[in-house]
Amino acid sequence: MPIRTRTTVRRKPERGIYDAPTIEAILDAGFVCHAGFVEDGQPFVIPTLYARVENRLYLHGSPRSRILRPVELGLPLCITVTHVDGLVLARSAFHHSINYRSVMILGSGRVVTDPEEKEAALAALVDHVVPGRSAVVRGPNTKELKATQVLAVLLNESSAKVRTGPPLDDDGDYSLPIWAGVLPLRQEALEPIADPRLASDIPLPEHLRRYRASTLPSS
Repeated sequence: MPIRTRTTVRRKPERGIYDAPTIEAILDAGFVCHAGFVEDGQPFVIPTLYARVENRLYLHGSPRSRILRPVELGLPLCITVTHVDGLVLARSAFHHSINYRSVMILGSGRVVTDPEEKEAALAALVDHVVPGRSAVVRGPNTKELKATQVLAVLLNESSAKVRTGPPLDDDGDYSLPIWAGVLPLRQEALEPIADPRLASDIPLPEHLRRYRASTLPSS
């Protein structure tokens, strides 16, 4: 993936990563992004679900969503995804940090109008959040498709920024009697809670069992 001037990491440039596999892996590991844009001089940042399909990021929302108008007008978007992997606890307050993986994408985006692409994108959104889910649920009907807009943004102008490892203290602080290191963090799926109106003879589906297993630590 080419390095573009606007997405080149300037602060801590050694943390910048520009290859497609790394960027795609970070995107595939999450499902909530923040989309930023300027409307009538006012900046807005909206959290929303997303899914990546090849070199495209799909977002969805209501036709009345605030993000739709700038996309229809071809105005620029800035989309970010961030994972916090750990708290970096240094010996000094100044050098505290976090370990993270993040991606920034710039682009104008487009409204998906092709019915087949739209339905495929919505299925991809469902399966990105819970793999295998779209195959077992009722798909959207005509009314629901009309009430949902899908936006596509190319990943052509994007970059990743990653921090890993222990704290980086000043040389003179390493002898201080203060605990320092990393407190790892992770997102974990808990026991599913059935809908109170769920029929008692409907078992937990296999795709949810797999989902839970994939988020639990190995023994």
